[in-house]
Amino acid sequence: MIKKCYVYILRCADNSYYTGITSNLKVRIWQHNHGYKSCLQKSKIPVLLVYQESFLNRVEAAKREKEIKGWGRRKKELLINSLH
Repeated sequence: MIKKCYVYILRCADNSYYTGITSNLKVRIWQHNHGYKSCLQKSKIPVLLVYQESFLNRVEAAKREKEIKGWGRRKKELLINSLH
């Protein structure tokens, strides 16, 4: 069975963006919002999912995550807004 991986972007309470990778979006966002297994500071929560991409394997998802993490705020916002 193929397990999808997701690259996601969260908008944090301080209006910054956080990019991550997971195999379970619902659980991972819950973890971020409750400070469980999350690297986010308390001042950044709650978070809101604003973008996601799915991949068939973790390797490809990790490549995309690294790419997006290298971008500035403007480019991330263009990606997020491309969905609307």
